[in-house]
Amino acid sequence: MATSVTLSEHELSEIRGLIEARSGILFDDSRERFFSTRVREHVEARKLSHGTDLLRLIQNSNVEYDSLLQRLLTQETAFFRYPSVFDALEKKVLPELQTRKFWENPRSLRIWSAGCSTGEEAYSIAMTVADAIEFAEAWKVHLLATDISRHALTCAERGIYDSRDMEPVSLQHREQYFIRSGNQFTVKPQLRNMITFAPMNLAQAVYMGKFDCIFCMNVLIYFSEERQAQLVQRFYDYLEPGGYLFLGHVESISRAAVKFETHIHRDAQIYQKPASLRRNGAAQERA
Repeated sequence: MATSVTLSEHELSEIRGLIEARSGILFDDSRERFFSTRVREHVEARKLSHGTDLLRLIQNSNVEYDSLLQRLLTQETAFFRYPSVFDALEKKVLPELQTRKFWENPRSLRIWSAGCSTGEEAYSIAMTVADAIEFAEAWKVHLLATDISRHALTCAERGIYDSRDMEPVSLQHREQYFIRSGNQFTVKPQLRNMITFAPMNLAQAVYMGKFDCIFCMNVLIYFSEERQAQLVQRFYDYLEPGGYLFLGHVESISRAAVKFETHIHRDAQIYQKPASLRRNGAAQERA
């Protein structure tokens, strides 16, 4: 029987510190057992003897670092994971945006799925937009989906899901947006072409222009309170006036200094950047 590797507190602390410094992801005391178990499993899978060997490996190889992150991040996701969120997107947010942008030329809609994992969230957003937007051919729709895990992004870009993954997807959506082959469903080009998948480390500030909606669901929980506040501030800055931020059910912006307006839709809490900023800016331009 193979001997289980024992990792010292110092080794675990060094690995934890490297991950936080590099990716902003914090494994605090509440996740200590999970963290130590997953790191030990990774050391054993790589046939290493000590935590210092793993530390050296991930310091010198992006591939090895990504491999460790893949083991540590649960990547739990699903199509239409929070139905009330997508109901709010369909019935409140998109109609409002269509009305506001109706006379713009060109009419554009920009949405960011930050922490998109294996793509289910991004494709759920795309299906909702495709269903809800009237005269879709008159709109320029751009959906950016990013994640720190390159493995997850590869799965997202392939857009192939098994029948178990597809359980939350209605029969109508399956027929309209997927091609079935046995127990596998492949996203059709019309949906896939709405989305650009790209690697991104949210700990690094990269400006990508303004967005009408930002989804960052069940991602903030991986960051310290200070980094959460910084990230929410960036989301606020990246949103158009009147734009919306969607977070996970257990996340909030209570510690952030920015002033979002809060809306409740069924059991979903969504945050809107005040639209008055747009009106004030327009008034100043006229003056």
